[in-house]
Amino acid sequence: MSGVVLAAGSSVRLGLGEAKQLLPYRGRTLLDATLDIARACGFDQLLVTLGGAAAAVRARVDLAGCEIVPVPDFERGCGSSISTAVDAVDPRADGLVLLLGDQPGVTATAVAALLATAPGSPLGVCRYDDGPGHPFWFRRDVFAALRGMHGDKAVWKLLHSGQHEVAEVPVPGPVPIDVDTREDYERLLAGDRLAR
Repeated sequence: MSGVVLAAGSSVRLGLGEAKQLLPYRGRTLLDATLDIARACGFDQLLVTLGGAAAAVRARVDLAGCEIVPVPDFERGCGSSISTAVDAVDPRADGLVLLLGDQPGVTATAVAALLATAPGSPLGVCRYDDGPGHPFWFRRDVFAALRGMHGDKAVWKLLHSGQHEVAEVPVPGPVPIDVDTREDYERLLAGDRLAR
């Protein structure tokens, strides 16, 4: 089983020229927090896509245990990261679990629930109390479709295309915050303070 963490984004929507992967979170960075969760999932292989902020990420983030997948055309959206990462997945893997590098609220428990149910289906998605969200499951037989991904919402389009059966796995709680904007980051920090 392979895990893929998307962390190649250029943080355009965040503003202020910051790499969101490096935003401070719990004494480290946002990407460190996500990678800690990914490591706890026990994947046989853990891939991390890197793009525009690759040098800074390599300098500041603990990438131990991760295989780095450079994404030269990262500016074309997360579809390019996914299509690039698929070719780096171990040929023995039955499929991959897709995680976002800017979504540290996803839990290893959610991934475990996904892997307990979804591998019998080509696609799997977590169904939170307020809607669907990451992590996603992709069985090897849909890798060809992943190689053709373009743009930021390509994965969602595939999930909603009706071309493949999609397993929905119940996960309690709201969809974890995906940090795309400054407001998302502030909501993440506010929620974290309330939880402590």
